[in-house]
Amino acid sequence: MSHPAVASEHPARVRLRPTMQSDLEFVLSLERDPANLPYITPWERIQHEAAIRFPDFRHFIIEAGPGLEAGGFLILIGCRNPHRSIELKRMVVRDKNQGFGRAALRVAKKVAFDDLGAHRFWLDIKKRNTRARGLYDSEGFVFEGELREAVKVAEGHDSLVVMSMLQDEFARRRAGAMELPA
Repeated sequence: MSHPAVASEHPARVRLRPTMQSDLEFVLSLERDPANLPYITPWERIQHEAAIRFPDFRHFIIEAGPGLEAGGFLILIGCRNPHRSIELKRMVVRDKNQGFGRAALRVAKKVAFDDLGAHRFWLDIKKRNTRARGLYDSEGFVFEGELREAVKVAEGHDSLVVMSMLQDEFARRRAGAMELPA
């Protein structure tokens, strides 16, 4: 018999694999899901197709759970940025409250800093997305500022919160065993 405290000590199992054309219906269905729409600005299929092909982007399927089934996707932008500033453009997870988002974010940080040599890993989120803000805060991202009423939403406009993590901050977290090992 497992206890909730024990379950939280074991991170959710995820891995990232490059998105293929055959995955795009799944990606688009997640973007169109009414549970996700308030928090993202969906792309057209052609934008995802370009992100799969363009070398400055990394478009990944998040494989999650015991069977590593498609459970979400994430997109990195700026992978060839000369300033080594990489953006987490989007992360959408199908099954909420399972730890898959946190686990995928940790893998994405490892990819950004270890594989792509990022100096800065950053993101923006709609201010109303308090769940994501809590995740990024708890995972070491630092609030940088707010772009006031920067995006149009059904009720008017929402602000964007900008957050980032620097390579030395990531290294300190790793030294404290708060990140995946190198």
